[in-house]
Amino acid sequence: MNESFDLQTYMTQGVEQIVAESVKATLKNPRESAFMAKFALASRSASKKRRIAEDKGEHIPAFLIASITSKCNLHCAGCYSRCNKATVDEKPVKQLTGEQWLRIFDEADELGISFILLAGGEPLLRRSVIEAAGRKRNILFPIFTNGTYIDKRYLELFDSCRNLVPIMSIEGNRETTDKRRGEGIYDTLVSNMEKFKKRGLIFGASVTVTTQNYKEVCSGEFLGGLANRGCKAVIFVEYVPVTDESKELAPTDKQREYLQKKIDYLRSAHPEMVYVSFPGDEKSSGGCVAAGRGFFHINSHGGAEPCPFSPFSDVNVQTTSLRQALRSPLFKALQSGDILLDDHAGGCVLYEKRELVQALISQP
Repeated sequence: MNESFDLQTYMTQGVEQIVAESVKATLKNPRESAFMAKFALASRSASKKRRIAEDKGEHIPAFLIASITSKCNLHCAGCYSRCNKATVDEKPVKQLTGEQWLRIFDEADELGISFILLAGGEPLLRRSVIEAAGRKRNILFPIFTNGTYIDKRYLELFDSCRNLVPIMSIEGNRETTDKRRGEGIYDTLVSNMEKFKKRGLIFGASVTVTTQNYKEVCSGEFLGGLANRGCKAVIFVEYVPVTDESKELAPTDKQREYLQKKIDYLRSAHPEMVYVSFPGDEKSSGGCVAAGRGFFHINSHGGAEPCPFSPFSDVNVQTTSLRQALRSPLFKALQSGDILLDDHAGGCVLYEKRELVQALISQP
């Protein structure tokens, strides 16, 4: 493992490489190539804003995760969001409006946040929010989706707003994917990928790594298949157990070591794709990068949380700004303490030490 690996630098450079490739691929379409070139300039401008803030003693992370809805149409086995009651079947209440999300996107742009990962629930259920994100051309929006709501209108939106990048969740081959996500999901995802490739659209894949699929999702057959379909990024998310019943799905130390060695090789042998591992990359980047160190999370109701796996908040963006949320007592305590740097068994250190995190909120 590369102990000096810098996750933010790698992702920023990876996105810039993908953008550069897209510029070359769209030279025949002046409108598209002009847009991609502008985004590359915007990314550098955002980096400058963050550097200026850093010089003044204010750290602004490059990434924000925004869970724009608590509703989802699937019931994936062991889903952390459902286990945490962050995703529900009943009609969501008190969720941020489309106008409130647009304000958050505007503030993020002003701060120099370059990437906003849209999640849920199933984010494509909030079409108006996705459309609002598409208008913020200075920010890249990876959209973590189960892929079941991608229709002609969304394809047209992704075509006109190249800053919207679908990241579709897939667990491996057909049998493995359908076992966890539901019958027919794999074929839907493959069909989506073929449509993206035909239109020349950038997309990625998100893979939840478990004890059952860790070798399969690192195989040349699986990753080669994604590459051949036009996939530009693969995000490996180690399964985080949020119930005692699902602990057997969490990769062991030996399995995580296997995964990291594979990713190190892929980055060297296949630099044309971006490979990210959570929380593996965090460990080699100097500890957990949540709570504003590298990213933070806004839930569907506006609560500012360290990360989606640590659903604790002491401030809500409905009544404060993003800048103030980053200065919340909880975030400051986590950044200045040892919890984020602690070694842990795997998965999420903040979930593993959730009682300590909750105790920080209770402090006067």
